[in-house]
Amino acid sequence: MAANKDLGNRKRVVLVDDHPVLRKGLARLIDSKEGFGVCGEASTAAEAMMLIRELKPHLAIVDIGLPGASGIELTKAIRAEFPDMPVLILSMHEDALYATRSLRAGATGYIVKQDAIDNIATALQETLNGRRYLSPGIVNQLQNDGLGEQPRSSHDLIDQLTDRELEIFHLIGKGRDVREIADALAVSPKTVETHRTNIKEKLGLKNARQVARVALQWVTDHPA
Repeated sequence: MAANKDLGNRKRVVLVDDHPVLRKGLARLIDSKEGFGVCGEASTAAEAMMLIRELKPHLAIVDIGLPGASGIELTKAIRAEFPDMPVLILSMHEDALYATRSLRAGATGYIVKQDAIDNIATALQETLNGRRYLSPGIVNQLQNDGLGEQPRSSHDLIDQLTDRELEIFHLIGKGRDVREIADALAVSPKTVETHRTNIKEKLGLKNARQVARVALQWVTDHPA
């Protein structure tokens, strides 16, 4: 956790990402944009809330995948305590399902990591102005969905999952075992197993092997 309170008249941004190299790179990118500056960096939701309470930034950028409480859960917490603070979700997922869940949690914008180099300044400005920002690929998906050009059956099934269940489902599809998922999310293996059981029941599957097979297919069809 790092803080820098002296940014002059620039808009203060708290950056939350658990990958130090990526976080530092994004911080440098934001600092290079006129009118913006990173006033604090955090790697977990708990650190982020401490920084936000201390620094009162203009905006928070939150990675959707965090250890412990996820970026979506952190967004809900920020919006509950600071309802006027915009939150821009940063994500590796170029899938409208994750964007929709982020917006439902209270995020003002959703930017895919590979778009950040070109579009971070626009995303920050739009979000600070209270306007919704979505990466261009996400906008295209939502428009196509609205026109009925893409089948929604798989999304309809997966949409039954809670935000945490979806996160675990994705990790199962990436080939992670229970212990690896527990370590990545800073929860107990028992908690992961409980979520996996809920996923199995919600998707009408027979066992953990079927969950793994369906999750793998989902990840294959929705690459990050």
